[in-house]
Amino acid sequence: MNLKLKVCGMREAENIAAISDLKPDYLGFIFYKGSARNVSEEENIATRSLIRTGVFVNAEVDEILQKLEKFDLAAIQLHGEETADFCKNLRKALSETEKSAELIKVFGVKEEFDFDILKGYEGLVDYFLFDTKGKNRGGNGTRFDWQVLEKYPSATPFFLSGGIGPDETAAIKKLYQSFQKRQKEDLFYGIDVNSKFEAAPGKKDPVALQKFKQELFKK
Repeated sequence: MNLKLKVCGMREAENIAAISDLKPDYLGFIFYKGSARNVSEEENIATRSLIRTGVFVNAEVDEILQKLEKFDLAAIQLHGEETADFCKNLRKALSETEKSAELIKVFGVKEEFDFDILKGYEGLVDYFLFDTKGKNRGGNGTRFDWQVLEKYPSATPFFLSGGIGPDETAAIKKLYQSFQKRQKEDLFYGIDVNSKFEAAPGKKDPVALQKFKQELFKK
């Protein structure tokens, strides 16, 4: 499978180093005070050659740009109610400061999802991310009904998130194969894991993640 792996909710330097050794494609750092995994200004989130992703919830453009500069972010994940106009303005601000970053827009899903919501964001973001709609802004540890994505109409690639744990490898492969049969496997771009691989908020279990990665990408 040609899927990217994103490990989100990282915070502690030693744990970041251990997870970086597993070579996921993206590492996610949450800049939202309402999260138990919030990254403070003082924390060192240096990584090796991975795509450092800043996760924001209804933040101002200036705050995002400041974090982008300070933490050398290569991707921005918008996890709030950010509008298409906001994404357009953020793109403009990035170009004016000569900064480049991938943009990921998150949408919460329960039993159903209105895909028409995505139309305004087409061409403004690089990826969508579908997460379980819950009481928290991510990290709820529960899955939504992935069959909803069988009707995915967009040409924008997406990440799958929401309660993905060690036991989900077979279900992920099944969803990927369903896109493959329609020759649309490039749309299923990656998976995003978080709370199901934690020993504590912000601290991931490298052994569990390594086993998961090996099982997921086993031929």
